[in-house]
Amino acid sequence: MDRTTEGWLNGAIGILIFSGSLPATRVAVAGFDPMFVTASRASVAGLLAICMLALFRDNRPTRPELVSLVGVALGVVVGFPLLSSLALTQMTSAHSLVFVGLLPLTTAAFGVLRGGERPRLGFWACALAGAGLVVGFAWTQGGGAISTGDLLMLGAILVAGFGYAEGGLLSRRLGGWRVICWALALSFPAMLAWTVADSQQAWSLAPTSSWLALVYVSLFSMLIGFVFWYRGLALGGIAAVGQLQLLQPLLGLGLAALLLGERVELSMLLVTLGVVAAVAGAKGFAR
Repeated sequence: MDRTTEGWLNGAIGILIFSGSLPATRVAVAGFDPMFVTASRASVAGLLAICMLALFRDNRPTRPELVSLVGVALGVVVGFPLLSSLALTQMTSAHSLVFVGLLPLTTAAFGVLRGGERPRLGFWACALAGAGLVVGFAWTQGGGAISTGDLLMLGAILVAGFGYAEGGLLSRRLGGWRVICWALALSFPAMLAWTVADSQQAWSLAPTSSWLALVYVSLFSMLIGFVFWYRGLALGGIAAVGQLQLLQPLLGLGLAALLLGERVELSMLLVTLGVVAAVAGAKGFAR
């Protein structure tokens, strides 16, 4: 298997895992405070990350790498989970998922700024076409209105794009699992203190579904998914493999329908086909 194909395969596995993140977060915030969900998921994943780093006796990152890791942590450990959790108290997971279609553009843009990647014009045309389909779908579903929840999701997409691009760059030197583990380890003291401070709520009142959702976002969304995702970005290119994120909202919609009983309309299926075509086109123009 060549390097590019392996990158796309790892990226696809990561996206499959991430596709369940927003539906699971929606279930989690139904039983827990969004702040607690953000802090506790990072605390659980951070503890596991520290154990992994100790087990493999990983060397400490250099000072420049630590600076980049702080950026990764602010983007994907704190920023996206917090903003998306707050947004999901005001909207359904199906509505929030369509915003994820903007992630390839933000990831690619930050990849160009930080990594010096220069994909061809056809790549950007496919990326804009795919993102346009998703944004158009979101606009139609929202009745042409922009709510506070919409703004929170837009902010979440921006910080996630930065975190993805920064992590992809670091993965070329550190490896995918080391990037997310060090980002989580650096965040762990603050996240643990936040979890303890926000643990006054009555946990016993939270339904089992919220607990299971919290476990999913803690283990898979916060750690395991990133191991595959950052490796994919490092091997296949940030701007190129980042286009797989166009599939995430549509895969997530299927999970939302299956797990949360949300309706899947014909327009969703048509957008899915359009986005798949855009991803295929973007891959062709990536190099």
